[in-house]
Parts: sequence; C-alpha cells; structure tokens
Amino acid sequence: MRERVRHILIKEFIQVFRDPRMRFTIFVPPLMQMILLGYAVTTDVKHVALGVHDLDHTVASRELVARFVGSGYFDVVEHPQNENAVQDSLDRSRVRAILRIPRGFQERWESGRTAPLQLLVDGTDSNTASVVLQYSSRITAQLSEKAFSERLQRRLGRPPQLGSVQLQTRAWFNENLESRLYYVPGVIAMIVTMVTLMLSSMAMVREKEMGTIEQIMVTPIRPMEFILGKTLPFALISFMDVLLISLVGIFWFQVPLRGSPLWLFFGTALYLMSTLGIGLLISSVSQTQQQVMMTTTFFYMPAVLLSGLVFPIANMPQVVQWLTFLNPMRYFLVIIRGIFLKGVGPAILWPEMLALAILGITTLWMAARQFRKTLA
Repeated sequence: MRERVRHILIKEFIQVFRDPRMRFTIFVPPLMQMILLGYAVTTDVKHVALGVHDLDHTVASRELVARFVGSGYFDVVEHPQNENAVQDSLDRSRVRAILRIPRGFQERWESGRTAPLQLLVDGTDSNTASVVLQYSSRITAQLSEKAFSERLQRRLGRPPQLGSVQLQTRAWFNENLESRLYYVPGVIAMIVTMVTLMLSSMAMVREKEMGTIEQIMVTPIRPMEFILGKTLPFALISFMDVLLISLVGIFWFQVPLRGSPLWLFFGTALYLMSTLGIGLLISSVSQTQQQVMMTTTFFYMPAVLLSGLVFPIANMPQVVQWLTFLNPMRYFLVIIRGIFLKGVGPAILWPEMLALAILGITTLWMAARQFRKTLA
C-alpha cells in the first residue's frame, strides 16, 4: 500500500509543478487576493462625504458643522443651496448624508427650546447608513449636553455640584475594535477553501480528459489509496498557502497571532480533510472541467455566506441555522479567529475540531465510495 500511494504522490507533484502556469496559480493569486481583500473587507466607516444645507448661517450652526468635521468621521464636500441641489447630490451619490440646519436654529437653541435638525442619509448601503446615524446622534447628544450644562451654570451662577457616573470600558482581543482584525482571518479561510476546492476537484477530471483514468482502473490500487495519493499533495500545497497568507496577515495587516501555530496547522489539517474530500467528490461525479467549475461555485458561495463570515448566523432563519452545521467553514472560522485573536487552544475549540474531524472523515469516505462506483 505504501509503495502504491508513494507513486501516486510522486506523479501528482510532477504533474502539478512541471506546469509554469500551475505554479503561478498556486502561489501568486492567493497572495494577491489576501492583500486586496484584506484592505477591501472592512466595515469601518471613516471620512463620510457630508453635504451641509445651512439655512441659519449663525455661530451655532457653524459650531455644529465644526463638531461634525472635528469628529474625524465626516468630510464636508458640498454646500447645496436649495432643495434641488440636495436631491441631486444624493441621487448622484456625491455625498452619503446631508445635514440640514433650518432657520432659527441658534435662536431656539439659545432660548432653551428644542432646536430641530434633519439628517438625510443615503440608505442604499444600510451598514454605512446605520453607522452614520450613530455617529450623528453621538455628536448632537454631546452638543446638547454642553448647552444644558452652560444654561444650568448661568441660572445657578456657579457650576452645579452634581455627582457623576463614570463607565470604564475595555474591549478584549481587539482593543481598538478594528474590523480588519476580525475579517482578515476570515479572508484566510476563504482563500484556503477556494484553492483546495479548485485543486482537488480538477484532479480526477484531468485524468478523465487525458485518458489516463483507464490505466488507473486496471492497476491493483485501492480506492482509498488513490484518494490518499490525490489528496496529500494538495494538502501539502495548501499548508504552504496557509503559511504564506498567514504571514501576510501577521506582518502586513498586523493581525496578532496569540495562539500556537501548531494548533493553527492542526485545525487547518482537519479543515483540509473536508474541503479536499468535497473537491474529490465533485471531481468523481464530473466529466469535464466546466462541470467542475460550475459545481465548485455552487458549493463555494453558499459555504461562504452560511459560515458567519459576512452575516451573523444567529440572525438567520432557524432552518438555515441548522444547515450551517453541515458547513465546515463555519467551524474553521471559529478555530482560526480563536487562535489568532484570543489565543485559545483545543481546551476551548474541541467541539469545532471534533465537528471538522467528523465532516472530513465522512467526505473522504464518500469520495472513496464514489470512486469505487466509478471503477465498477
């Protein structure tokens, strides 16, 4: 058995690395995707393009605008002068929000009455719109608190001697609440999934298209030996890709690796059992590379969307939440984020590791069984 698997291993390595385009595809695109997606995948909202429709033109209105700009979240890019200009700025997406200050704003504010404001937000991007509303509410609340304190001081003739409540907050694992630290490990999982699925799913189809599958059928090799010989080369290549893109995440994007690299590679090995098994299963039921590409895409997109990378699993319908238990990426995301950000190990992550082991053994067994049917 050992000799037969070794010969398959040697054949696969020679077949993969003798093609310059394959060597390029294995290593260069994952690095480029890691750098590109590492910058692109973020929910931090900064430098929001803001338009100011100021109908009051007073000291109070200018102070309000200065507070928006001074927060660092907004950049005033336009000053529309009428309703048509306001509508045009939002329609053409030149601004994300427009702050409308009505006439009499300062007069109402100084007299102690409620001074109304209006913020028009482009809601096509719901995430950005909700963050903009939060920032704006915080800024106006601070301004109202300042006005109330000054008004109370004037009436009493001295600063009010009132007690205060001080809340001290601390964010664990991500002190500055940077979304990049949350998403970059997820990008690593995405790239590893795509690479392993594409490499392994093309393996058997390439044998079919080259006509060498008939030669394999007449050999005494067993289905599991063939599966191991096809899987191990791609597993080793995937480990190299994991190492490269993890180094990019650590040294380029400054994502801390607080856990043990050994447990990271162990969790990756469990995950590769699932993805490589699924890839070989796709390859065994497909006849052409076009079928492989379509089937791989059909599996990959739901796997990403149902993994919790983009949308929280808890917000999904109950039936969909049950389906996510069959998704190996769901468990791998918990493992990779736990090791990178929290520094935890198998004492905490053993349920996810056990689930990946079960899914991996099951998919490899199904791939071997399907290959046995193909031989028959």
